[in-house]
Amino acid sequence: MPTLAEHNSQADALYAAVPHEHWIEHLDDGRHVLVRPLTAEDRGREYNFIKGLSRASRHARFLGEINEPGEALLDQLMSVDHQERMAFIALVHDNGSLIEIGVARYAAAKAHECECAITVADTWQRLGLGRMLMQHLMTAARAHGFKRMYTIDAATNLPLRQLTHALGFHSVTDPDDSTQIISSVAL
Repeated sequence: MPTLAEHNSQADALYAAVPHEHWIEHLDDGRHVLVRPLTAEDRGREYNFIKGLSRASRHARFLGEINEPGEALLDQLMSVDHQERMAFIALVHDNGSLIEIGVARYAAAKAHECECAITVADTWQRLGLGRMLMQHLMTAARAHGFKRMYTIDAATNLPLRQLTHALGFHSVTDPDDSTQIISSVAL
């Protein structure tokens, strides 16, 4: 089994060959991940990523039960124009392949506001990946003229609330649904 340094060296060489704009980020445990904008070629990765999430993580991401990500859902998730709709994907090197382990996205909502969502694979949570992805997302939203970003999540989703609070978001109970929390931040 390769050491962490050997694994990171092999991964970095694979990451450097990626033809898209990208960043090599370091997780809290020292592992390197590739972060880049989502592209059409990631459709299969996105499908596998959703299928690999635990039932609880899928429920938290989609605010409901979802077992199979159908074509309509994938079409919606893959619809990015890199301005009004943006997504960043986190990938890791695994036996010569790049595997999706996280995604953060925003979509324009109201004038100068965008709604965001983030999902991190269960085994990659609590390593700083969500924070990194959200920082890339917030930077892109700011660069595209958005003044406020918000997310709507279940009141029971404490890990997301901890993340958003660490990033400066303020949370309130949804006035239309007390089982949901709206968290927002000025960009």
